[in-house]
Amino acid sequence: MVSMKRFLFLGLSAAAILSAADLSGVRNVYVLRMSKGLDQYLANHLTNGHVFQVVTDPKLADTILTDQIGEGFQAKLDELSPPEVEKPAEPENPATPPKTATPAPPAAPAATPAAPAPADKQTKSPKPESNLPLEAQALLGDTVNKLASPANNSNFGRAKGIVFLVDAKSRLVIWSSYDPPKDSTSKELDRAASDVVNRIKRDLKKK
Repeated sequence: MVSMKRFLFLGLSAAAILSAADLSGVRNVYVLRMSKGLDQYLANHLTNGHVFQVVTDPKLADTILTDQIGEGFQAKLDELSPPEVEKPAEPENPATPPKTATPAPPAAPAATPAAPAPADKQTKSPKPESNLPLEAQALLGDTVNKLASPANNSNFGRAKGIVFLVDAKSRLVIWSSYDPPKDSTSKELDRAASDVVNRIKRDLKKK
């Protein structure tokens, strides 16, 4: 039992040292939009505390601060910084065969214009027919619109209170924190952002 506890303690210490080493290489961070505007409070504390340089251009960032990871996060990164695609090597130009004169094709005879259809046989656009009253049609159309346009949930895929620091090149999570705000007031959001930044400072001192 004692040896198991000692092994666990050494493992946690090694993880803390590794996390601090990763944080020591962070210079410029880009803060993605977060739920309840938490990104603004984090950017404020990171800047005032001189922890990292907050950049507004994701191409200048070496790390990304986000409150969600997964397919949506990957798509957002591809949108902000599209991955470089290697161009295939162009094949060598083969020897050009000698050109031979091709006789011109004979001219096609002029097409005879078709006679216009009689006025009584011209097609008429069918009129829309509906046996439903106007009130029923309006109610049905409103129901279809509601089903076709589901509500947009901005918090989908997010776990409230978790913040991830992701390496921009390798896209590996190098640091994370869990400190959910108690409510959505500005005072509580500022408190949560301050706690996150203070934890980053503590982890940086462990290097």
